[in-house]
Amino acid sequence: MKICITGGGTGGHLMIADALGEAGVQDGHELIFIGSSHGQDRKYFGEKSHFSKVYFLETTGVVNQKGLKKLLALYKVIRGFFQARSLLKHHKIKAVYSVGGFSAAPASFASLSCFIPLFIHEQNAVPGRLNALLKPFAKSFISAYDEESEIQGYPVKEVFYKTARVRSELKTIVFLGGSHGAKAINDLALSVAKDLNSAGIKILHQAGEADFERVESEYKALGVEVELYGFTKELASLIERSDLAVSRAGASTLWELTTNGCPAFYVPYPYAAGDHQYHNAVFIVENSMGWCEREGDTLKVKLLEALSTLNLEEKSTKLLAHSQKDVAKKMIDALTKKV
Repeated sequence: MKICITGGGTGGHLMIADALGEAGVQDGHELIFIGSSHGQDRKYFGEKSHFSKVYFLETTGVVNQKGLKKLLALYKVIRGFFQARSLLKHHKIKAVYSVGGFSAAPASFASLSCFIPLFIHEQNAVPGRLNALLKPFAKSFISAYDEESEIQGYPVKEVFYKTARVRSELKTIVFLGGSHGAKAINDLALSVAKDLNSAGIKILHQAGEADFERVESEYKALGVEVELYGFTKELASLIERSDLAVSRAGASTLWELTTNGCPAFYVPYPYAAGDHQYHNAVFIVENSMGWCEREGDTLKVKLLEALSTLNLEEKSTKLLAHSQKDVAKKMIDALTKKV
């Protein structure tokens, strides 16, 4: 079957697209990807991917724009809509799977206009505006946070299952700021770097490209050895090597950590729409599988308190019990049965 995966903008959406692409190809389907020339889309799928064809339309987000910029963004979505219609017809696409994000708008609306079944995955506890708008028209709406979802769990790449393990001792910690990095997490890492170094704990750190040079120079000034990255596609390797993560609470990273059995100290992005990162991490705290703290002056104290009472093995074991395997495959299988 010929399937189109659409969506992106941020790493979280694109990780789901990647997982669906991997599962679809393994099941013998042909997949194309329609995303945006803005955001992270081209970095993920510009050179090598599971997709037979990838397209990056000239679109940007609409919701956060004002005045003329909003009108221009709407114009780009409308233009992208007609481009996406043409691509869906050209490739004889039988189903479209939206993973959300502003990149998904043109192909999602195009699928409905062409009477091609639309499937949606919502990654966050608080649905995005585009997904909420399109949900009534979708053939299926999947969410790990919705008890009525026909498929439970969250689609992650197979490597996170293959390398999953129970953590029992803190030897390596990874700081993850998301695909764009996070100054609050970078500053937190720098503030505890000497403490970690003194305890013999190895530091891995994805700082984001925009803040990379500052963070690198700060580590050098501290005299602390660190494995530092700006942007990296080797997130699975960083997580597998780590015994604890300090991370934003974007849904994909949260579920990848959960699937791999890596406990985390979550610092939600405070300006996320609907405060969804905080809500994403709530179940982690409620089930004693990790920590969640708001940004603020006490972050260092809270992290050091967590490090002093880790119970890594207990939390890691609970995470592994909570994860569900082959969610991406189940999503592709359910799609093929409904088309």
